[in-house]
Amino acid sequence: MAQYDVVIIGSGPGGEVAALRAVQLGLKVAVVEKEQVGGVCLNIGCIPTKSLLHCADLLEETKEGKKFGVITGEVSFDLKGAMGHKEKVVKTMRTGLEGLFKKKKIDLFRGFGRLAGTNKVAVKGNDGTETVIETKNVILAVGSTPRALPFAPFDEQRIVSSTGALSLPEVPKHLVVIGGGIIGCEFASMYRTFGSQVSIIEMLPRIVATEDEEISAELAKAFTKRGIKLYTGSKTKAVNKRADGASVVFEGPDGKEQTLEADYVLIGTGRAPLTKNIGLEEVGVTIDERGYIPVNATMQTNIANIYAIGDVVPTPWLAHVASAEGVIAVEHIAGHHTNPINYDIIPSCVYCSPEVAHVGLTEAQAKERGYNVKVGKFPFAAVGKATAIGNRDGFVKIVADAEYGEILGFHMIGPRVTELVAEGGLALSHEATVESLLATIHAHPTLYEAMHEAGHALLDGTLHL
Repeated sequence: MAQYDVVIIGSGPGGEVAALRAVQLGLKVAVVEKEQVGGVCLNIGCIPTKSLLHCADLLEETKEGKKFGVITGEVSFDLKGAMGHKEKVVKTMRTGLEGLFKKKKIDLFRGFGRLAGTNKVAVKGNDGTETVIETKNVILAVGSTPRALPFAPFDEQRIVSSTGALSLPEVPKHLVVIGGGIIGCEFASMYRTFGSQVSIIEMLPRIVATEDEEISAELAKAFTKRGIKLYTGSKTKAVNKRADGASVVFEGPDGKEQTLEADYVLIGTGRAPLTKNIGLEEVGVTIDERGYIPVNATMQTNIANIYAIGDVVPTPWLAHVASAEGVIAVEHIAGHHTNPINYDIIPSCVYCSPEVAHVGLTEAQAKERGYNVKVGKFPFAAVGKATAIGNRDGFVKIVADAEYGEILGFHMIGPRVTELVAEGGLALSHEATVESLLATIHAHPTLYEAMHEAGHALLDGTLHL
């Protein structure tokens, strides 16, 4: 008889939630973690990034305080203080999670975990000793790592990943960001507020290319207004490091080469799954050509008692996706009925300024799937609460099926939309129609009235425009 019902390799948002849910279901659980409990998300990802972004938001609001009657005198920024806040938040959350593991009697093995068989996990500790754990099931939640450019390896001094960008010793005079996706835009926004000159080089024709096209265009407009230089449709050719910075050579859409000089270069071009050297080949777990592990709807690999979740499977790289996948995996292990994840209705947030969020299909995606698409939009400039808080830029856009009124997607840019998107997620999970959205009374004055008005735009037209 195996010692554990399930051993989870990795304690990020996927492994952590899987472990906690498994204990709820009466399973005996062990977690293997080679670094800090909480994984990338808690220690060098979501939580520290959002902690620093909050500092940026606070700095921005404080500078604008005079127009609200809040007189603060000259406002300055202390990067060391912001970094201290970040570290305090991370330590608080990590200590809480470690305490929760103890409270729930989840056994924590510290070290590098790999499959030593279909029912065994070997853990190599920092002292070089190896422990073998027997288990009925394994969940691989090992996550991903920043992907470097072949010609520009990270040194985390001048050429930095998202990890290095969280611990810069100074506010850069000029930060060049390679990659205009979520990671690149969040750091670009943050350091621009801190006082840096920022340039973004993006190979695709637009930044945040996974967002609806109108949202991308609005964010580009807002970034340009803030002084962030955008070079879209541009391919990075070389990054030449020097003692006090680096030069970035890139080719613009016109085919001409340009060079930018920077004291720091952030490469935010994606992440790679950590599927190497964890015993997959030895036990026969299938890996695709990109290094991801194919799974079925219950997160099982081709070996029935070995599951994989999060960034190592070909699903969206989002912490909440990993958590949801972890719950499905352990519920299946425990013999419970599970419903497959509908990856079409996963909320996604970009915590830059202005914020961006969406859930569901973009207008283009809906048309590609054959829907007769109808769109409703409403600007925050016409919302009382947005005017009251002095943040009127942006809009809410709803994509719906014209024939039946089913809502297919919510897309938004503006104040606090990373919170407002929750209503959109609930609506899509319940297959809401425009009529049911309008039948839901929205409180006044609130920002989410913009969603209600965007619904009106889909039918008889907006009320307040």
